[in-house]
Amino acid sequence: MAAFVDRVVVHVAAGNGGHGVASVHREKFKPLGGPDGGNGGDGGNVVLEVDPSVHTLLDFHHRPHQKAGNGRPGEGNNRHGARGEDRVLRVPAGTVVSTPDGRVVADLVGAGTRVVLAHGGRGGLGNAALANARRKAPGFALLGEPGEALDAVIELKSIADVGLVGFPSAGKSSLIAAMSAARPKIADYPFTTLVPNLGVIRAGDVAFTMADVPGLIPGASTGKGLGLEFLRHIERCAVLVHVVDMATMEPGRDPESDIEALEHELAEYSGEEIDLVSRLRIAVLNKIDVPDARELVDLVRATLEERGLQVFAVSAATGEGLREFGFALAEAVEQHRAALPAPEPVRITLTPRAVDDSGFTVERDPQDEEAFVVRGVKPERWVRQTDFTNDEAVGFLADRLNRLGVEEELAKKGAREGDAVTIGEVTFDFVPTLPAGTLTVEETAGLGGRGTDARIDAPHRVRAEERLAAKKARRVPYELTETWTDEDIPEDDEP
Repeated sequence: MAAFVDRVVVHVAAGNGGHGVASVHREKFKPLGGPDGGNGGDGGNVVLEVDPSVHTLLDFHHRPHQKAGNGRPGEGNNRHGARGEDRVLRVPAGTVVSTPDGRVVADLVGAGTRVVLAHGGRGGLGNAALANARRKAPGFALLGEPGEALDAVIELKSIADVGLVGFPSAGKSSLIAAMSAARPKIADYPFTTLVPNLGVIRAGDVAFTMADVPGLIPGASTGKGLGLEFLRHIERCAVLVHVVDMATMEPGRDPESDIEALEHELAEYSGEEIDLVSRLRIAVLNKIDVPDARELVDLVRATLEERGLQVFAVSAATGEGLREFGFALAEAVEQHRAALPAPEPVRITLTPRAVDDSGFTVERDPQDEEAFVVRGVKPERWVRQTDFTNDEAVGFLADRLNRLGVEEELAKKGAREGDAVTIGEVTFDFVPTLPAGTLTVEETAGLGGRGTDARIDAPHRVRAEERLAAKKARRVPYELTETWTDEDIPEDDEP
């Protein structure tokens, strides 16, 4: 049996980025053809998308853990890893996403509206992408970044033009059933409605939606009854209608006291952020098919009109007065729609980075006065992408941090050799090098040629001109240095 779920907590995790690969091209007669390691693929995102065919959050109630696909690692021969598959979560229109502490992240209204809830991690670069004129043979690659993981509260706030509120058994569900094609549960006992009901109503050329919530009772704003749990579904309504039960036999109940109690609960629920009381513009005197109830209509109408309410006497059972009531609702909805401001064009705001913004900050560690913490998008990302089991990769990280100015800023803050420096989740011992910018990258790092390979720098094939010159150098021409005569020939030798 299907259930109505309008609030869930989901645990989402985006995909991790694939690792880059360190590879060297090899083929016959070309044993060292240079780096050819491919990049890793980016991780998939977790995306929320409004789907008009979805009306509840039941799927996330049964499957609260949602994860996107991981990026594939790179391979040799310059083959890049595939990107991870996005995880698209279909939600109803009117879904509000917030953090566990109450901060609103997104309010999704309109079919096809999308928002990225968790971004996938970047794929790591292979050694082919890290090679340059000074680093011709990198023996390392960058790791993929982990994807974002977070908990999100997803709430459904129904999008309806008209909201019906009132005490239990006032006939709210009966009105929706009589005026639309909706078929909510109807019975002769209080709190029959356990979930909000929604119906589409047409009055002339105007079509609008109507929703109701479970009956409100005094103290609903403090948690009594079921109304508080579903009052969020009338926050977007343009018009609120108070359905008054004219046939109630409960002692101490009358239409005026019911409206006062209802306004009090709406004011307590909405607070200063939302003014729901001002939207309560129409009162419906229901169940006038009962003889005793019809006699009370004239006595109640004048009192309610003095409060600024339009009053309609109707019977959901016989249909009396529903036509006039429907046209009055359509007129109120049309007035609200006409008063809405025209949609503003989408503007993209570009905020350039400040001239003095270095992209990172250096602060004293609050837990250790002799330690420092470096914060910034670039330094933290570089640390996450570094393979600390590879000395060359660690040296490459040191070069990047040095060029960014982290070491210089640490020195200005008073860091000394051996002090602990934390970047992200990794803690280093501060070992200052020579001032950046005065020497080459390799000399500054003190490693004398990091990322180079003498076999690549040396020529692998001797040119024809060089072979000919070497051949001529090996040749020693014969020179006649002495002159022979007959006397130099031994006597025993025959001529």
